[in-house]
Amino acid sequence: MNLSEIHTTYLTLVRQALWQEEQPIEVMHPDEVLRLCALQGTGPLVFPRLLKSEAFTDIQRVQMKQICGQTMLSQAKLSATLTRVWTAFEKAKIRAVLMKGAGLAALYPQAQMRPWGDIDVYVGPQQYHPACAVMRETFPGALKFDEELDHYKHYNLIADGISIEVHRVTIGLQHPMDERRYAQIESKGMTDTEVLEINGLQVRVPEPTFNALFVFMHAWEHMMTSGANMRQLCDLALLLHHYADRIDVPRLKSYLESLHLLEVWQVFIQILVNGLGLSPSCVLVSSEECGARAERLLKDLLDGKLVQPKPSGKAPKNKIARKLHTMRERLKEADRMRPYSPAYARHLKWTTFLHGASRLFAKDRHWE
Repeated sequence: MNLSEIHTTYLTLVRQALWQEEQPIEVMHPDEVLRLCALQGTGPLVFPRLLKSEAFTDIQRVQMKQICGQTMLSQAKLSATLTRVWTAFEKAKIRAVLMKGAGLAALYPQAQMRPWGDIDVYVGPQQYHPACAVMRETFPGALKFDEELDHYKHYNLIADGISIEVHRVTIGLQHPMDERRYAQIESKGMTDTEVLEINGLQVRVPEPTFNALFVFMHAWEHMMTSGANMRQLCDLALLLHHYADRIDVPRLKSYLESLHLLEVWQVFIQILVNGLGLSPSCVLVSSEECGARAERLLKDLLDGKLVQPKPSGKAPKNKIARKLHTMRERLKEADRMRPYSPAYARHLKWTTFLHGASRLFAKDRHWE
């Protein structure tokens, strides 16, 4: 890959930490490497390796140790809260499935290498309202930030400084047709779960094929909206490595095709193999044709450019003008994604036109 020296050094350090490689590496531009670690959310992953280098000052070394220590303390607090959440759901006979953070951290060489800052639990549409009630009863003093509405992706409360998200769905998609397709996929993936032990707690996590799709889609969603970081790609690399012999490749490919995400997946795979050192034997669906797009996505990710720009002006008060404004903003989003996946950009534009046209003269929804 045609990356800068700093980016190459950083990727080498991440790759060595992921796969526990012991080859020494000369750290050039230590300040920039630390900046990248902070930007990409990989400090606790890389810092134990950096502490072996003489390239850093005593102050920098103390700061790295403090961050690693804070991560361990934070995870201990999060784990205690997770136990309360899980115990409450089990007592109420609510079947919950743990998503993202804690379940993915368990795949790392040491769990503390992967920080997680909140607790995401899927309960599904049928259990959604009872589950929200259980959380309010379990944490009566918690702050509530989201209304418990059926069109929201999740209900959020903050207990003792920890965000707990009770998910009605795992991902929100723009077009109803995509939503219906994904709902069928999600239902299977969250029904055929498996058990994972986290600090002595037995929890359910998504079955591997769906989990690979979800972790990938969650990272792509962040790239399109609030920004993504390298940690999310590390999650996917370790997930594919850990479950390489258990992921149903034909089924995964059919999921990707039905959601118009196969080309995006191929771009991600190129980054995981060429940038993060994922073994080619773990590659599920790949395409060398996506090499240039993968390199561009990786460079923009490392440069911190994958951040959604602010909307151009306030949304108009007039109903039709406001809906046209929303449509234009979503078309801009498609244009931002075109360099990485022209196929998905076309799909996004098409669904924006279809959905926008159907909404243009529809009755206003009070939450918009």
